[in-house]
Amino acid sequence: MNICVFLSAADLDDRYTGPAREFARLLGKGGHTLVWGGSDVGLMKVVADGVEEAGGRLLGVSVEFLAAKARAGVDEMVVARDLAERKRLLLEKADAVVVMVGGTGTLDEATEILELKKHGHTEKPVVLLNTAGFYDGLEQQFRRMEDEGFLPRPLTDLVFFAEEPVGALAYLEESLGVE
Repeated sequence: MNICVFLSAADLDDRYTGPAREFARLLGKGGHTLVWGGSDVGLMKVVADGVEEAGGRLLGVSVEFLAAKARAGVDEMVVARDLAERKRLLLEKADAVVVMVGGTGTLDEATEILELKKHGHTEKPVVLLNTAGFYDGLEQQFRRMEDEGFLPRPLTDLVFFAEEPVGALAYLEESLGVE
């Protein structure tokens, strides 16, 4: 599988890097390809390192103004003109999406894929990896949107909330029929 991971490029503490590293190892050991923002800093570097060390492939999609932070020596690197093109390419190249901890860019990427699913423009499985309860508030907001009629599809059709990396990957493999 080509698994797109939306996540932060910030340097974060072990409560976030530990589970991210664990997910990366699982992804690599499973023979999957990481599709990510191509950066070689912060949490993005942690995940890329873990996937590579475990034998997985790296497919980066950087953007012109961040090209200096792009990881060298990957299996494939694409440089987009702008953030909108980058997001489109990330989703195009992916079979599934995992949203890890991140800031406004990660949130933008997450809501875009959910909006596409909501309108039936993609059926790619999406997992929100709720590391250390980071997305508890967002999950609550999504449930309120569903309860109050703002979502035309059940929330469970749009996103799977996983508390642990192993559950995230298991959901994706099951959704796509990967053994």
